[in-house]
Amino acid sequence: MASDEIKQNSGDMKALEALAVQCTGSDSGIEDFLAELGNTLGPGARQLVMRLIEERTAFRIKRAGLNEAIVGAEEGLREVMAAVRQVARADAPVLILGETGTGKEVVARAVHTHSRRANGAFLRVNCGAIPPELIDSELFGHERGSFTGAVGTRKGWFERADGGTLFLDEIGELPLAAQVRLLRVLQDGSFQRVGGERSLNVDVRLVAATNRDLRQAVRDGGFREDLWFRVAVFPIPLPPLRERLQDIPALAAHFSLRAADRLGLPPRMPDAVDLALLAAYPWPGNVRELASVIERAAILGDGRRLEVARALGVSPPLAALVSPQLANPTSTSLEDSIRQHIEAALSHCHGRVEGPFGAAKLLDLNPHTLRSKMRKLGVAGKRFRGGD
Repeated sequence: MASDEIKQNSGDMKALEALAVQCTGSDSGIEDFLAELGNTLGPGARQLVMRLIEERTAFRIKRAGLNEAIVGAEEGLREVMAAVRQVARADAPVLILGETGTGKEVVARAVHTHSRRANGAFLRVNCGAIPPELIDSELFGHERGSFTGAVGTRKGWFERADGGTLFLDEIGELPLAAQVRLLRVLQDGSFQRVGGERSLNVDVRLVAATNRDLRQAVRDGGFREDLWFRVAVFPIPLPPLRERLQDIPALAAHFSLRAADRLGLPPRMPDAVDLALLAAYPWPGNVRELASVIERAAILGDGRRLEVARALGVSPPLAALVSPQLANPTSTSLEDSIRQHIEAALSHCHGRVEGPFGAAKLLDLNPHTLRSKMRKLGVAGKRFRGGD
């Protein structure tokens, strides 16, 4: 008898370990694991675990309200926010298109917040992070015993989002088989759990996002055309940071305050030199990269200042070169700061743009990007060439 209990306990632990691996990577997944752990330990433990889950949920909502303000809503993202307010009330599927790090989840939350489902759940699923063999279970749930490690019935993301919004991030990463089942849910709101026989119905608003060209994926056969028509009812393109330079001062200030709060340091704001350096950088990682750079600058400055140049990896000669021209700027315009920054580099390089001793190398920019900025700002490189 004792041997049977040991075997049972060992089996329960292995099942819990398998569930832990399956559930990691999201707040809701961790809560699923906690709920299953409470079921295993008994009624008393389950009540304690459910109270913990409620506290975690309340904290997550509070945290989202504090940390996910949309900076740039009145400037670079004005058109995006107008689209959000327009579609939020319609309850139609939304597809957010943008490069990695542009803030697609923040915009998805804004759609949810402005909708009639604002009091319901908002759940995020990273489709690219789910192993193919677990996608059905993750999205639609499973019945107990339906596969090895299925120690109990588990609700999928669609069931847990019933009455609210489900955000499918990187939807272009879903394999074709999962796309077929997703299409059925979007068509009639019904699905079956893995190992289940009865159809379940949900009322879920879908917001999807991708950094891929889904039209091209349709042409290449990697994304179903009928699913594309379903999810792209209302597309919202999200501009990269390099196309909304006017938002950099506000974003840098926002992330500076957040970094100071997280690190326990006095808040320090970027100065004109810092802003010029930030505006000249190409930002391949977009807003997410900017947040990391500002936090790194705060750590390097140790509460005394923001070390933006060091955080960006800009050479000290360039920072020294730019500082005198921007220490007492005649205008607070960001474009003027960028123009002065580029002109300082061109002057230092005698008007040369390309090559190992060119301004593009000094500014850590692609020469084509630098020339584009020069044309936009009316900077003529030949003014800085000796003898011209």
